[in-house]
Amino acid sequence: PIIVPSQDIILGLYYMSLEREKEHGEGMAFANVQEILLALGNGSVSLHAKVKARVATRDENGERVTRVIETTPGRAQLADLLPDNPNCSFELVNKLMTKKHVSDVIDHVYRHCGQKDTVIFCDRLMSLGFGQACDAGISFGIADLTTPDLKEKYVNEAEAEVKTFEQQYLDGLITQGEKYNKVVDVWSRCSDLVADEMMKGISTIREGEPINSVWMMAHSGARGSAAQIKQLAGMRGLMAKPSGEIIETPIISSFKEGLNVLEYFNSTHGARKGLADTALKTANSGYLTRRLVDVAQDCIVNIEDCGTSKGLTVRPVMNGSDVVETIYDRILGRIMAEDMVDLSTGEVIVAAGDMVTEEHAERIEEAGVDQALIRSALLCEAETGICGQCYGRDLARGTSVNIGEAVGVIAAQSIGEP
Repeated sequence: PIIVPSQDIILGLYYMSLEREKEHGEGMAFANVQEILLALGNGSVSLHAKVKARVATRDENGERVTRVIETTPGRAQLADLLPDNPNCSFELVNKLMTKKHVSDVIDHVYRHCGQKDTVIFCDRLMSLGFGQACDAGISFGIADLTTPDLKEKYVNEAEAEVKTFEQQYLDGLITQGEKYNKVVDVWSRCSDLVADEMMKGISTIREGEPINSVWMMAHSGARGSAAQIKQLAGMRGLMAKPSGEIIETPIISSFKEGLNVLEYFNSTHGARKGLADTALKTANSGYLTRRLVDVAQDCIVNIEDCGTSKGLTVRPVMNGSDVVETIYDRILGRIMAEDMVDLSTGEVIVAAGDMVTEEHAERIEEAGVDQALIRSALLCEAETGICGQCYGRDLARGTSVNIGEAVGVIAAQSIGEP
């Protein structure tokens, strides 16, 4: 969904959904969510304590039932905001809420409760997130950036390897190009090792100590990333020249330790390159969008169904042994060109001509199906433009595409400026 909270709101929601061991009030049992909120207000229980609560939910038939579940007072507060709908159960928010999880919850609420409830829910989520971020008092101090103890060892090992390559080059065993590639590889590896150690250090939760706030900011998805924290507390690593070539002497210091004159000079390359690239890229991306729109502007949804029997076979996108895009992502929201059958039971999961919903896609993945035949815009037989069945779901609304939608222009703009 396009409505996803950011920054402070995410940080607040992440903080309140944290769960910690041996907190004040751990093990308490509550009759309902209101009791938890009362106990929180009185200070009888901590926001992150593991507690048991009886929550009202609905069973498969939509009947109201109550169940006892393990949760934290913070998560109970979140659940209190959910719309009253059989599909919006407590389990939806009974986990650590990172930006991705918050986005999934909003998506779920929109799919099952409609637009009005979603807007009200998002508004209440915003107020709660800001309030919690304020109460949490999460700040950013230089002491939060811990440089790993093993950094010196990794740097010394890398320097020794680089010396070996220098010697091999002087002895004529390797060429200048080979030496350059090997040196860059060694420093990249060293930089990654330091970064991993540093992330391990700041993500460790110690009993009785507050959780590292920089880690919370990055892990929740509120602000910053591992790469940025690496420069602050690990080592800045390799820099690029304006030409795009990598300088083979890395910046070993982090911003916390401070850079020496040579390192600072080398890092100015990167800063200038970033600004120059930004200035030059803008014109190109605008021009690309313009040319794409020129090509695709006549692609409009003109009819409901062109009646073609053709389809496109899709499989998961692989890069070596890694899955880049799963079958779930490739078929979600598309129309099936033939019946999708579960080979083990012989049951039809999705009939031809039906749209693949989230539930269908999950079942297809569970059934271990590795390819599917779907309707595609490439094979549409509409005389002008494209038909609704070959296009599939309108991603902006989560429903079937409407006739008259300018899908060509939308596609062009999505590629030009994602």
